[in-house]
Amino acid sequence: MPACVHYQRHDDIGVIRIDNPPVNALGHAVRSGLLEALDRGLADDGARALVLMADGRTFIAGADIHEFGQPPRQPILPEVIARLEASTKPLVAVLHGTALGGGLEVALGCHYRVALPGTRVGLPEVKLGLLPGAGGTQRLPRLVGVDSALALITSGRFVPAEEALALGIIDAIDATAAPLDAGLGAARDILAGQRTARRTGELPAPAADPGAIARHRARLDTEAPELFSPFRCLEAVAASSEASLTEGLRRERELFLACMDSPQRAGLIHAFFAARAPHRVPDTEESATLTHIALLGEHPLFERLKGNAGRTGIALTDQPEASTQVCLIAPDHAVPRCPAGCASIVLRPAEGTGRLAELDADLVLVTPPQGALMELVATRANAQQQQAAASALKALCQAVVVSRRDSLLAALHRAANAAPDNRCAAMEAASLLLAEQGFCYRSSDIDLLAVEVLGYPRHLGGPHYQATLSASATSETSP
Repeated sequence: MPACVHYQRHDDIGVIRIDNPPVNALGHAVRSGLLEALDRGLADDGARALVLMADGRTFIAGADIHEFGQPPRQPILPEVIARLEASTKPLVAVLHGTALGGGLEVALGCHYRVALPGTRVGLPEVKLGLLPGAGGTQRLPRLVGVDSALALITSGRFVPAEEALALGIIDAIDATAAPLDAGLGAARDILAGQRTARRTGELPAPAADPGAIARHRARLDTEAPELFSPFRCLEAVAASSEASLTEGLRRERELFLACMDSPQRAGLIHAFFAARAPHRVPDTEESATLTHIALLGEHPLFERLKGNAGRTGIALTDQPEASTQVCLIAPDHAVPRCPAGCASIVLRPAEGTGRLAELDADLVLVTPPQGALMELVATRANAQQQQAAASALKALCQAVVVSRRDSLLAALHRAANAAPDNRCAAMEAASLLLAEQGFCYRSSDIDLLAVEVLGYPRHLGGPHYQATLSASATSETSP
């Protein structure tokens, strides 16, 4: 495997460069490579300062999702960050694109942080049922205080560079186009005494702020009383002002492992993976890109598509033409005679939608009662035609789930409405039947639609995930 972390000296500055496309995720190879490159930099007598940067479109965008659910492999991230922070040479982190989750925690372990314009930072672990477990709950409060740290960590919000600078998360914004130039400039200024490097972990513990803790606890009690990890985040941040960094990191680790053991973590990660590529028809190659689509009739979706068509290379017309490849037809518009070889997509609302096979259409785009996610159902179209249509809609910024023969969303909507006092259980029962009938390509697509459109609790993973989990638990305890 080619190395994904490199070391090279530029005059008297050593540069550690991460090259792990597409988002420089913190997989095992990157973690190991960081320590090896750090050792080289510290042993390099010609290097008076070090710069940590990343190639490509972003700094470190977080953990490697391929390692989710796997046993941890040494070195674990907290150990890597502790080694970075202990560097005896000034260590500058250069942020661009995004620095998220473990990526921001790595930057917090460096001695100086400079960001390029447009950079966003954040600790979104709470959205996956976790907390920042590599020092984020201890180092961030030392920079921004307990109140601001709680606001950022319990929400998982992304922060633009300007706000990050005002809060104290980063030390400077550099308009230099290249991360390398920004890092070298900052390192030279530090060596010249024009900027000050500091170890975040050696800063004084933040002042205790019981009022902020009480306010955020009350907010969480109102907004998300059923969730586990936000309250563990609150406990971890509170610990940052109660003891030494070492004790705070120990408490953070305990709370992180408690989150790891929580069923909510598994459900939220299942929902995360369900949303990764719901527009993909399995085992289908990308066919020729659609370039001409006719929008027939009037529908709010059409205006959104036209507004997003700019740089897609897709021409949208109001009438079928000889070059039209797909006709997208509003619910109240009569189905026209489209050119030969042109696929027809009929829009239908999830409410009241009957059997789709009765429609004179190759595909049906089922629109939700709320939310933005739609369902593209293949009735007569083959897999290649469905994939081409789904990819075109994605290019036009319309998120879709693909399915076949009949609508998952309409069936879930009917089930939920038929049992208003027990909507979740009704969707769970319906999900098992939908999967059995083969309407979904992936059972996770049922979960995604229920969570994003029908309000099924995200931390439960989705109705099919929950129903099969319950069935498995029942079978294990049955005599």
